[in-house]
Amino acid sequence: MGTPEFAVPTLAEIVSTGHEVVAVYTRAPKPAGRGQAERKSPVHLSAEGFGIPVLTPKSLKGADEQAVFALHDADVAVVVAYGLILPKPVLGAPQFGCLNLHGSLLPRWRGAAPIQRAVMAGDTRTGAMVMRMDEGLDTGPVALVEEMPIGRDMTAGELHDRMMLVGADLMSRALAALERGSLQFTPQSGEGVTYAKKIEKAEARIDWNWPAPDVHNLIRGLSPFPGAWFEFDLGGMPTRIKALRSTLVPGKGVPGTLLDGQLTIACGSGAVRLTLVQREGKGVMDTPTFLRGAGALPPAAA
Repeated sequence: MGTPEFAVPTLAEIVSTGHEVVAVYTRAPKPAGRGQAERKSPVHLSAEGFGIPVLTPKSLKGADEQAVFALHDADVAVVVAYGLILPKPVLGAPQFGCLNLHGSLLPRWRGAAPIQRAVMAGDTRTGAMVMRMDEGLDTGPVALVEEMPIGRDMTAGELHDRMMLVGADLMSRALAALERGSLQFTPQSGEGVTYAKKIEKAEARIDWNWPAPDVHNLIRGLSPFPGAWFEFDLGGMPTRIKALRSTLVPGKGVPGTLLDGQLTIACGSGAVRLTLVQREGKGVMDTPTFLRGAGALPPAAA
């Protein structure tokens, strides 16, 4: 049960290690692109490639969908970024329950956006966890953990790509242990609980009055999507610029002031240097390329 690219390596690992996948559940195709043609999810496409039956219910709350799920007679359900709530009858249908791959060190960052929130908060470590799902929000007992560092300039996108591979291997190990009857679960701690709420559009605008580390963490936490942004007045036109990569550098000045010819911008304290940006309506470019096309730059808008 999964939907985005993050879940694809886990499906591939399950298939490659010889498990029988009786069905794949994923979100229904959505209109996308200029023509608004329906686009299948990455997991949907992967499952079709393996010849696995795919189901795309809009909800699992109805008795009919729950009955269909129970008829699979699955030993276990593997859930990776599925996107739908699993009601109690679904959670209890497989013999060994539902195993979820979660991208944080629970109980820190329960919820929808654990990878982004960990980076935005400046965490220096995180991990992937296999847990048994219950009716709470990521509250179930944990079986396996694989910790990993978060580098000083690492983006959420880089962490995502690393974690989806680590997580696939972790889930494979969990299923192997389940087959042997040796998969053990430990209740989560009641201390250190935080929630990773969904990223809101309003959070993406950079406030240069923040301290430089906070600006830097926002930039890398929202890269590549949705992308932290600010405005420059280019040629008399306010232009939105996405900041996709940055690094902390010495510097001081009025927040939002451009400090040099390397796209170093003063913050409330300290400064950040932007190294990868995207001008509105243009492709992603490194700073030298951006500066060649931008001409003389005024201070950034706060």
